[in-house]
Amino acid sequence: MEDERPDALTIGRLAHRTGLPVRTLRFWSDEGLVPPAARTVGGYRLYDGESVARVELVRTLRELGLGLDEVRRVLSGRSTVAEVAEVHVAALDAQIRSLEVSRAVLATVSKRGSTAEETALMNRLARLSAAERKQIIDEFKVEVFGGLHGESRLYDRMSTFSIDLPDDPTPEQVDAWIELAELVRDPGFRTRMRTMLELSTPSPGNARPPGASIWWARHIVQRVGEVRAGGVAPEEPAAADLLSELFADTDRAAVLVCLEAGIEAGAERYRGLVARVRGQYASPDASGELDWLARALRFAGRA
Repeated sequence: MEDERPDALTIGRLAHRTGLPVRTLRFWSDEGLVPPAARTVGGYRLYDGESVARVELVRTLRELGLGLDEVRRVLSGRSTVAEVAEVHVAALDAQIRSLEVSRAVLATVSKRGSTAEETALMNRLARLSAAERKQIIDEFKVEVFGGLHGESRLYDRMSTFSIDLPDDPTPEQVDAWIELAELVRDPGFRTRMRTMLELSTPSPGNARPPGASIWWARHIVQRVGEVRAGGVAPEEPAAADLLSELFADTDRAAVLVCLEAGIEAGAERYRGLVARVRGQYASPDASGELDWLARALRFAGRA
């Protein structure tokens, strides 16, 4: 039979032509993906030039991740390659996001030297649904911001905007979310933040507390940074001049109380994590400037 059809290919010759194992071709043939064009008198499969093209198509679709049923639908004309590809793009996008989350968790574990228990917690936090992430943040806001009133710009900035990962977060955003979720779930952090906010928020009918401006007036941080860059120590006369410039006749003891509450709470860390999760630019961490300012206020109070 093969001699009568010089263009006929045995499965071995088809394997040689396409570079695929005979076992793979036999499996595809049994599944109906590459049916033989004919058979010999002895029942051996024979293939032709169209079979070669069909094998190449099946190989391409399989390498792109399509299952046997999907390949079969394309070959039969029940689905187009474009239709199947659209479905797979969505599936691959989901898989890529999952891999990015896994990478971010593993990078965080490596950076922190985390235990198995900590690793499991970080993985759960990273894979929470959007609704579950929102619940964590909402519970934090209720406990920390609930019942506060007044015109506090700090309250407005920290309580009204959403804090969540985008649909396609970067590994850096996932890492920041893990750290932020751990932070806002900590009862001690919530208590310290609440204390800071109570010191920074005016009660109804009263003026804004003296220390409230520390946590939103970035020009204060900028001026302290400029003085620090000049090598001025908190105990030097130039530091006292800066305090007079910044606070004039303001009750500095009250300013210090509010400042220390924010430092103890870790307000700068919280601010930076929120910005990273949201993919926004965050001004440099001002912890050094705030510590310097607290030292200057303490020294001035003892002078």
